Amino acid sequence: MALLALVVGLVCAACALAAGPGYQMQVLSLGTGLQTIRWAATGAAVGAAVAVCSLVMLVVARGRQGRALAILALIINGVVAVPPALLYEHAQHLPHIHDVSTDTADPPKFVALLAIRTGARNAVDYSPQTAIEQHRGYPDIVPLKLGTSPADAFDRVVGAVRSMGWDVVSAVPSDLRVEATDTTLLFGFKDDVVVRVRPTREGSVIDVRSLSRVGGSDFGVNARRVRALLRKISEGMPS
Repeated sequence: MALLALVVGLVCAACALAAGPGYQMQVLSLGTGLQTIRWAATGAAVGAAVAVCSLVMLVVARGRQGRALAILALIINGVVAVPPALLYEHAQHLPHIHDVSTDTADPPKFVALLAIRTGARNAVDYSPQTAIEQHRGYPDIVPLKLGTSPADAFDRVVGAVRSMGWDVVSAVPSDLRVEATDTTLLFGFKDDVVVRVRPTREGSVIDVRSLSRVGGSDFGVNARRVRALLRKISEGMPS
């Protein structure tokens, strides 16, 4: 049973790891790739249960041979099954959106990225329903106000975006706008970001918008990206 659980875990791990590269190489469709991870997680959950049963039987029978194998099988299956399960559970409490903006009334507009996004499943048009969902799920996503000049704020934005490792598509000082693309690790999803700087009486206000090219729900990725960028821009600023 321990050996069976180990084999199940290894097979499921291989399938889960192959889903992303398979999609990137266009061998698998997005739906098939995501379904592969679901199948792998389900299979691994079964494998973990078998490993636990095997370990319990070995402990009851006071058998030492096979315990290490059962523990190894439990670990491998757990690593494959737990993260997707936690992600799914977390997603149930998140807005079903793929577009996040600090300014939902007048979100920053994409310019240079429009040509690159040709053929993307998700349009750049901002939906009023998206704003409603965002306010419910991410009330902390708001514009960043700085007591610096727009030019200085723009330089901070460019430095922060580059430090995030994103592909900077456009940085226009005269427009105080930066556009970039972030590529996710496993599936290689392309998510686009536009940052807008505007002058205020006190200094500057920075707005960020992050939009996925595919997918109905982003599992909170765009919100985390916006928060991370705002934190990066704010680093070193007086409180």
